[in-house]
Amino acid sequence: VSFIHEYRGVPITPWNPGLGLVFALMLRTGLRYALVLFAGVVVAETTVLRTSLAWPIILAIATIFALVYGAGAVLARRRLRLDINLDHLRDVVVLLASGLAAAVVAALLLSLLLLLDAQLGPADLVVASGPLLVGDLIGIAVMTPLVLRAVRRPAAWRGPHSPAVLLEALLYVALITTSLWVVAGAGTRTFNFFYLLFVPVVVAAVRHGLDGACVALAMTQFGLVGVLHFQGMDAQAFTQFQTLMLVLTATGLVVGVVVSERTNADRRVREAEAQLKEKEAEAAHAARYNLVSGMASALAHEINQPMTAARALARSAQHLLGTPAPDLPRAAGNLSALIAHIDHAGAVVARMRDFLRRGRPHVSTVDLRSVLDDAVLLAGAEAAEHGVALELAAPADLPPVYGDRVQLQQVLLNLVHNAIEAIAATGRPDGRIAVSVARREAPPRIEIGVRDNGPGIAAEIAERLFAPLTTSKDQGLGLGLSICAAIVESHGGRVWLQSRQPGATEFRFSLPLERHAA
Repeated sequence: VSFIHEYRGVPITPWNPGLGLVFALMLRTGLRYALVLFAGVVVAETTVLRTSLAWPIILAIATIFALVYGAGAVLARRRLRLDINLDHLRDVVVLLASGLAAAVVAALLLSLLLLLDAQLGPADLVVASGPLLVGDLIGIAVMTPLVLRAVRRPAAWRGPHSPAVLLEALLYVALITTSLWVVAGAGTRTFNFFYLLFVPVVVAAVRHGLDGACVALAMTQFGLVGVLHFQGMDAQAFTQFQTLMLVLTATGLVVGVVVSERTNADRRVREAEAQLKEKEAEAAHAARYNLVSGMASALAHEINQPMTAARALARSAQHLLGTPAPDLPRAAGNLSALIAHIDHAGAVVARMRDFLRRGRPHVSTVDLRSVLDDAVLLAGAEAAEHGVALELAAPADLPPVYGDRVQLQQVLLNLVHNAIEAIAATGRPDGRIAVSVARREAPPRIEIGVRDNGPGIAAEIAERLFAPLTTSKDQGLGLGLSICAAIVESHGGRVWLQSRQPGATEFRFSLPLERHAA
């Protein structure tokens, strides 16, 4: 697999996948795998190469490999802060740089050892150390990222995979095989068509990020080794091809990790947006409770009043039916009125329950007239408690809008509630709030206005009215209008202060009649 052979005692291989595998394990789990590397070198020297070197030299070679690559792994993890998930370009660069540094040091120490043992002469250094350097580095560049990424998410790599993924994998195999066939057909001494191997590797990297690049590079490398073995390539020509393969590997890893970085960044943006929307929904839900708490006493009165009337009517009907000559028509009328009062109280409770419901916004076609009627019903009790007249002027043929019913109701209730509080603070007995609705064109939209005859809004507050934490109330949080603005904008509309003048303060918000893509 690795084309390992001996040159004057040096275990030369232009492709060392075993080293890449063990280096990945040392990066992930620690230096105990340096012992595995030590044992592997000893086995390769004695069993595969059947070297004639003395045992002290064999053990020294194994020690050099184990110590140098172990030190490289420690340096990468502890000093250079390598993240073995390889999620960033920096991590891939650190991995390749650490592998290169370790390969250079190992080649130099090994050559020096054999020089001192008179196994090599000065003229043999380039011949022996060049392939060794290339082989170790290409082994780390191809195998180490592949192992680290596979161990990171083993379930995703094991599958099962969809038929589309399997078909795509077969296409990559066919493309790599075709490219290798062209390269092999060009002859063993030419590299004119080697660039064809860049196509499947770069395509896989662009499609699937670093994972795709790692798999494509491994497939290409093993296929290239098989082709060169089949053609009887010598070590020198093998090394030349592996040098080109090293360039291809670096290119594929860089493209892959850049694509993965962008994919991860897009995913984090989507997650942040989802969390933001969830927090906005929670804030809006809390604001609804805060809004209702301000109207609690009035709503309690709105519910208690019909229930008190219903009890009186029930007593009256009981009395009428208990007389010797019961007045049945009158009793029936009392019971009908009783039912109407109970229905009114039930409607208030039902609308309050719907308004306070928790959950994700539900976008659908909304009957705007019913939203307005429900909001006026809920706010009417608070307005009456403070002696404020609340009027609704809206045509009966309002077109439907697209949005979340509860959120739109919240916007209107918040504006009306603010107007009631502003008027109540002045103590004027003729408070009046007018809710108006008009249809506009270019673009088609509905404009809803809330106008009151309260004290108006100061200029310094009006400039930043819809910013969070802006309020003129002593106990206000300054979130109501900012939440209203966020809700209206999410529906494709806008909210603004039409007039801040005393006696003619008006807020307006618009909703598009065409469906808005959130």
